[in-house]
Amino acid sequence: MHVANRGVMREMARTPHPSSRARILSVLKITALAIVGVVMVLLMLAAWLLFAPGSGDGSVGTPVQIEVESGATTAQIANTLSAARVIASVNAFRLRARLTGADGKLRTGVYDLSTGMSDREVLAALQAGPKTRYVSVTIPEGFVLAQIAERLEEQAGIPADEFLVLARGGADEFVAAHPYLSDVYDGSLEGYLFPKTYRVRAGSSATEVIEMMLRQFDTEIAAVDTAEATRRGLSFNGLVVLASMIERESKLDEERPLVSSVIHNRLAKNKLLEIDATIEYVLPGNRFRLRNRDLRIDSPYNTYRRKGLPPGPISNPGLASLKTAATPADTKYLYYVLTGKDGSHTFAETEAEFLIAKKKSKEVFGR
Repeated sequence: MHVANRGVMREMARTPHPSSRARILSVLKITALAIVGVVMVLLMLAAWLLFAPGSGDGSVGTPVQIEVESGATTAQIANTLSAARVIASVNAFRLRARLTGADGKLRTGVYDLSTGMSDREVLAALQAGPKTRYVSVTIPEGFVLAQIAERLEEQAGIPADEFLVLARGGADEFVAAHPYLSDVYDGSLEGYLFPKTYRVRAGSSATEVIEMMLRQFDTEIAAVDTAEATRRGLSFNGLVVLASMIERESKLDEERPLVSSVIHNRLAKNKLLEIDATIEYVLPGNRFRLRNRDLRIDSPYNTYRRKGLPPGPISNPGLASLKTAATPADTKYLYYVLTGKDGSHTFAETEAEFLIAKKKSKEVFGR
């Protein structure tokens, strides 16, 4: 009797109680529902990523030029696009690229896009490849118009003659968008074509390239504090003229403020500037040293004969020269002489110091 009872008890222990079975089934149902819910959320997220609109930052339709460099990853491309406000989210763009199979299939080149595009539109464009061919053209600081024209003809196919006609006398064609050009000398754009590396669209005209360079000048000059230059009585055109002289005279960055101080100090004392670069600007060819007869030429650019700044810039200066033209170093220097083969100068306050520096220069250069 006791044995039979123990067997029944073992059977009862192996058989779940009805209430336990109900709890297990309930847990399984809840787990299944949770899994289905997660899957549904993921599917909805994927659908949103596939069909979502573009950037929500309020900036839509502004033209943006993006370069996809060779070897760039989808993550790097997404960061570039996000920084330019073309896309709203780096992670969403990368996920969409992965879901649609575009990851690793984005083509290199320069693209004309716009802010606030959808990820779908951007990925389609980057998989199709650039619609327009661009060439990179570097214009170094201190180039004059003739050098810019030659560089553009060689690398972008823009006829040098076409460019020079506009650049040397066509300021009126651009003055509406750039009012400061109303004061330039003889209609010349010398000094205002900002030096940098440009992406030039294949087939661009001289007018389009000049407008692009003037817009860049507008952007750069906005970073220059002109208050001190204005206080010194320097006009806007005068500031650019002075910067162009600093650009041609300074080989070392640290000397730009010092060269600027010499020019400002001599202007303040109403002394002849006597700067070789202004004469070299109107002489043919390149000269290491001017001859005595060169110093006597009759030209408004001859600062050995005419006081004040020349009437127009003698090169196209970069941002560093523009800034130091506006804010020179605080010195009493009135002279500088090239005395180092690295392009360095000796600066002097007195004529006696200047003559000593000239002697040193002759010893170094043998002339």
